[in-house]
Amino acid sequence: MNALLVDRLQFAFTVTFHYLFPQLTMGLAPLIVVLKTLAIRTGDERYNQSARFWAKIFGINFAIGVVTGIPMEFQFGTNWAHFSRFAGGVIGQTLAMEGVFAFFLESAFLGLFLYGEKRLGQWGHWTAGLLVALGSWISGFFIVATNAWMQHPVGYMTAADGSVQLESFWALVLSPWAWWQYAHNMSGAMITGSFVMAALGAFYLLSRKHEEHGRIFVKTGVIAGIVFSVLQLFPTGDFQGRHVAQHQPATLAGMEGLFKTEKAAQLVIIGQPDVEQQKLDNPLVIPGMLSFLTYRRWAAEVKGLDAFPRDQWPDNIPLLYFSYHIMVGLGTIFIAIMLVSALLLWRRKLMQARWMLWILMISFPLPYIANTAGWITAEVGRQPWLVYGLMRTANGLSPMVSAGNGWFTLIGFMGMYTILSLLFVFLVLREIERGPEHREGAAG
Repeated sequence: MNALLVDRLQFAFTVTFHYLFPQLTMGLAPLIVVLKTLAIRTGDERYNQSARFWAKIFGINFAIGVVTGIPMEFQFGTNWAHFSRFAGGVIGQTLAMEGVFAFFLESAFLGLFLYGEKRLGQWGHWTAGLLVALGSWISGFFIVATNAWMQHPVGYMTAADGSVQLESFWALVLSPWAWWQYAHNMSGAMITGSFVMAALGAFYLLSRKHEEHGRIFVKTGVIAGIVFSVLQLFPTGDFQGRHVAQHQPATLAGMEGLFKTEKAAQLVIIGQPDVEQQKLDNPLVIPGMLSFLTYRRWAAEVKGLDAFPRDQWPDNIPLLYFSYHIMVGLGTIFIAIMLVSALLLWRRKLMQARWMLWILMISFPLPYIANTAGWITAEVGRQPWLVYGLMRTANGLSPMVSAGNGWFTLIGFMGMYTILSLLFVFLVLREIERGPEHREGAAG
């Protein structure tokens, strides 16, 4: 196995594991602010307890997310030195700003929210929670803006040494690709936060523990869940897909398993891509729908993979195709689950509908799978480019790092992350067992 593949595997493993944690913190942060707002408006201490409880879960996630994110940043220098030398003049700006917001704004005010309630007062405590949410969302934006530039580079100039340098910061951060990708990513994070909150509330109700707080968790999670599940489909998913069609048409063809250019192109619901034969096996399709979704015309022509040289095809068509369809399929399931839950909530029957509570409880891993599949779609779809149209992935790695060195560190990361996983599960389960009423003696 060559060094390029090992380096790609190592980065894929570390970034996939890392993103299990930020997606929950970004999804929980606004919900914590909502709970704190309800506490102030109603004077109900249960909302205060709920906000403090989820802030502890947030804190655990944040800590593990920081620890697992640091090695990922170092890999730009250790494993991808040519990429860093080529693109550092652009992505260094956004990565540095992400660090400022993540490590200073978010972490500082998280400490105040967790331990400063009595000293800050209710509105000061609410402000700290709001700043935690803003910090997590702003740091998330700069990470997404970095990735968006790699997907669709804008606002740069080529220097005499062949590297790219930032020419317009505003072009970078105001790129339509960046904003639609960010909106789609954050709605996905909100779905994770909503499902996790609703799942734990369902668990409390089914086990008849902390039932008052369980009702709050279910209600908050379901209301947020139905809103962001719909937003994930439209407009965020729709517009992000149209940007892919405009700027990465070969990626769109791979995502849809479209091997031949077609007018009135069909949308594939299920099927298995056969790259050798350049066809889909056992397809279930909706005629003309892909053309309509992409160009708003039923008879529009959609370019297939046959319209591009083979060396510009995504590297792994089956992985891209299945990841994309897993993401879309789960997104549809999220809408269905939350729609039924919202209907039962509106009819005041959800808290007694044990069958629906069971569905909510066991569904909490699905947003993690969907978000991971979404990022696989984005990253595999960009291949064979590291910076789309500017640098190929094969040209970005560090030539002095051997495959053996890559394997050694990858196995080391796997071992350390296994320990971190066990620690995370232990800490979260301890908080769940203690319940929202528990308050540390040192708090306040």
